[in-house]
Amino acid sequence: MSEAAVPGDGWEHTGVRVVPGDQLDANTTQTPGMNRAAAIDFARVGARRLWAGTVHIHAGAGTGAHHHGPLESVIYVVRGRARMRWGERLEYTAEAGPGDFIYVPPFVPHQEINASPDETLECVLVRSDGEAVVVNLDIQPVEPAREVRWIDPIHKD
Repeated sequence: MSEAAVPGDGWEHTGVRVVPGDQLDANTTQTPGMNRAAAIDFARVGARRLWAGTVHIHAGAGTGAHHHGPLESVIYVVRGRARMRWGERLEYTAEAGPGDFIYVPPFVPHQEINASPDETLECVLVRSDGEAVVVNLDIQPVEPAREVRWIDPIHKD
């Protein structure tokens, strides 16, 4: 493992950065129905291989269909109930609650929905690149969507 050369500032300003929660950047690519705010990206902290921020979806609201190009995404549900729809016609669905993680592979059309009629859905979002790629799609969802439950391929019992 190669070690990076110690920068001129001895890592004082180029090492660890703490981004206060009240100083996130809402000037990000948005998808209708949600509010994204960047905490960690190239412009803010120099991150080259990841993007992290928050997502808030108002009670009963949902996003438009979209995907994130070649990026992988992880969504961690902090508060509320998330309903995910995905597929070429958003034909699949699953729900997640506080403490659950959601993985979205590259190029998968998806939609985030707040399954609660009276509570804001609050999530932390991490993507596999410092660039926040968002491709909004015009998809007419198929109804009803088919529920899909995740099966752990490692711990099947």
